[in-house]
Amino acid sequence: QVHLVESGGGLVQAGTSLRLSCRASGSTFTWYAIAWFRQAPGKEREFVAGISSVGGQTAYADSVQGRFTISRANATDTVYLQMNTLKPEDTAIYYCGTQYSPIGIATLPAWYHNWGQGTQVTVST
Repeated sequence: QVHLVESGGGLVQAGTSLRLSCRASGSTFTWYAIAWFRQAPGKEREFVAGISSVGGQTAYADSVQGRFTISRANATDTVYLQMNTLKPEDTAIYYCGTQYSPIGIATLPAWYHNWGQGTQVTVST
């Protein structure tokens, strides 16, 4: 069982940066990938970025490519999401989840488990 805790959200102005953290505890050696998703009010949860446990492969949504960077610190079982040049449309609750199926980094939330409680990101104009 893996327990995930997200942190680092906040209220920022457009054009600025935030770094989100997803700290894992428990059986962390079993996951294939960890990904960040986000969910805005009235919208479905959408893939943002993911990173694999072996090889450190990454994947990004088109909407954040070039602005967001996902990374991991194996020593602390933490996955980070560096978000630069934030836009109002990035406003959402950000969640991280673990993928166990070795099919490549999945972009559908149904493939993920152990969701954390989320962290709110609000970007003002």
